Amino acid sequence: MRTTTTRRRSGRSKFQRRVAGGLALGIALLSAGVLYSAVAPQPQVAQAADDSQLVAQGQQVYENHCISCHGANLQGVPDRGVSLIGAGSAATYFQVSSGRMPLARQEAQAERKHPLHELDTKTPEGARNVDALSAFVQANGGGPERPAEHGMALRGSNPARGGELFRMNCTSCHNFTGQGGALSSGKFGPPLAPASEEQIYTAMLSGPQNMPHFSDRQLTPEEKKDIIAFVKSVSEGQNSPGGNPLGGIGPVSEGLMVWVVGITALVAVTLWLGAKA
Repeated sequence: MRTTTTRRRSGRSKFQRRVAGGLALGIALLSAGVLYSAVAPQPQVAQAADDSQLVAQGQQVYENHCISCHGANLQGVPDRGVSLIGAGSAATYFQVSSGRMPLARQEAQAERKHPLHELDTKTPEGARNVDALSAFVQANGGGPERPAEHGMALRGSNPARGGELFRMNCTSCHNFTGQGGALSSGKFGPPLAPASEEQIYTAMLSGPQNMPHFSDRQLTPEEKKDIIAFVKSVSEGQNSPGGNPLGGIGPVSEGLMVWVVGITALVAVTLWLGAKA
């Protein structure tokens, strides 16, 4: 009798353990599903649909403003516009957001101007159109891509190192303080003060006009950001290389100016003493 009762109790306990285990497994699976749905990334299909819509909008912007010079397939038009194959979203953003494109006229170098209203990144509509145009060029031509960060996020934490890198790579065209300077054949290194952080970054990636490309192997993203931090510290008056800024024309020009003024004063004093004697 006792053996039968013991067997019944043992069977019940095994059944209860199985039920408890099944319930625990079900709860664990349900919790995992809830947690995954909360933190899972956006589905690939939805993301692809959004990208497709952005590229389609960019194609419309391209056909409205760019196709006459750069061709229906980004191949370029002789004597009107270069090929955009390989230009990427970085070059597109830099040229359009700074007003250099569309060109007002053919000349040695495209000059910065106020962008078209529908391509003005300071307005929500313009920013959306430039994003779409950049996505269209990137999707169909490839090339360097725009950085994911914007504004202050593109300023590095070490402007001192940025100053060293700027003097090594940029001063021959942009001067020691980013004021710009003349080059050959009617071209010039433009002043950097009007450029935004993203424009400076995309210019380093795309190499507009005479400017060389700086890939991430030549200048790492952190080094690019440090250069931007240095340029902005100078243009915003937080840093004056060479001492007295004198309009920010650079330490060599400032030293030359001091030398000329000093020699002129010395000659004047000498002439005054001679006349008095």
